[in-house]
Amino acid sequence: MSEMPPCPKCQSTYVYEDGALLICPECAHEWPRTVAGSAEAADEGGLVVRDANGAVLQDGDTVTLIKDLKLKGSSDVIKVGTKVRNIRLVDSDHNIDCKVPGIGAMGLKSEFVKKVTD
Repeated sequence: MSEMPPCPKCQSTYVYEDGALLICPECAHEWPRTVAGSAEAADEGGLVVRDANGAVLQDGDTVTLIKDLKLKGSSDVIKVGTKVRNIRLVDSDHNIDCKVPGIGAMGLKSEFVKKVTD
């Protein structure tokens, strides 16, 4: 059995794995499994954002939506396959800031996009 890293928030050793996340039952902190033990993330000290397929995203990348997304407070829908160019990564609940064609500026979650390789 592999050793789980301690919680970065409260240093609890009772961490468990749930899909792609590590969860601390004592303080309810959740963080990505790939970032938790990643030496490259610790060396860079930067934000590591991955798309739905696990590819690492960077500022300026082009992504495409993998799911229809309803816009809150509107009847508009952003259709699957919509390409979004020149994304910007941010450290918040929506980790991508971008301008969606025909819609405007908005925040997206990385779990609903995949990286486009040209």
